[in-house]
Amino acid sequence: MTTDITRPHEITFSTRRSRLGRLMGVQVVGIGSSVPGNLVKNEDLASLGCDADWIVQRTGILERRHAPPDMATSDLAVEAARRCIEDAGVDPQDIDLLILGTFTPDMLLPATANVVQEQLGLCAPAFDLQAACASFVYAMITGMQFVASGCSQLALVIGADCNSRVVNPSDVRTYPLFGDAGGAVLLAPGSDRQGLISFAAGSDGSGADLLCRQMGGSRRPYTNSPSSDGLHFMSMEGRPIFKWAVRIVTETIVEVLEAAEMRIEDVDLFILHQANLRIINSAVKDLGIDPVKVYNNLDRYGNTSAASIPLALDEAYREGRIGPGSHVLFSGFGAGLVWATTLMRW
Repeated sequence: MTTDITRPHEITFSTRRSRLGRLMGVQVVGIGSSVPGNLVKNEDLASLGCDADWIVQRTGILERRHAPPDMATSDLAVEAARRCIEDAGVDPQDIDLLILGTFTPDMLLPATANVVQEQLGLCAPAFDLQAACASFVYAMITGMQFVASGCSQLALVIGADCNSRVVNPSDVRTYPLFGDAGGAVLLAPGSDRQGLISFAAGSDGSGADLLCRQMGGSRRPYTNSPSSDGLHFMSMEGRPIFKWAVRIVTETIVEVLEAAEMRIEDVDLFILHQANLRIINSAVKDLGIDPVKVYNNLDRYGNTSAASIPLALDEAYREGRIGPGSHVLFSGFGAGLVWATTLMRW
């Protein structure tokens, strides 16, 4: 049995509330990221029929990185993790948990986290977490729960995706949006003032078919049939995704700030999922956020999915934008439809 996922562009979503929470006593002790060396500018996509001006006007993206044929998601994750471990100055043998957020695993079985664990030489349980472009924030919340409960003393949380392998080069509206990268953080016990002051996470499966890969799972296994050509690639209905993303980002930012009894002005840095500059700018305008407090690197990397937030976090940290006591807000959103917004005191 197969499912017809064709639907009109205008969608009325069901009302789904976020689940709110708080996770204190956890700190970030290391950060790292990695990007492939292969730089792909908008002009380089002209041979595929992509319009460089359209890409900039509709997304704000100027360039992105694509992994070479011999590089996979695990390679991006391992490099980011190594830099993170070096930044923390810890013994890899002390890491007791590895969580990898990704929707582009090296293979469907086993978990790519197992491959990463082996490459890093860790002695720790390892597993993948799949929440599309919100995977890193979901993984970070999960890792923090392990640390806050005392079940982990040093948790490695990674977000990595090799998007260039799953987007159709003939889809001129979607292919230019995505890039490849990896990012990682190390979590450890902290003071009672460090951690997530509040977070909001949720899911609305009524929009599951708006951004998906139809082929490769148990519903529609891989096949060589000509009728299934292209179904292994990602497909996206941009208009309803855009409208939903602006709404969910603004709503969840308000929710986490209200739960924390804080104001927009109290946040030192906003790192939103780097999907589309118009989404980010719309949320910033609607909420009255000072643009100076919003970190963007979308123009240089495109949408790197699970790597988006940790990649931006790593750059912001090294630029001195984050320090002890800083209030940093992350917001991830993507296919599912899923979202997770967190307010962290550094």
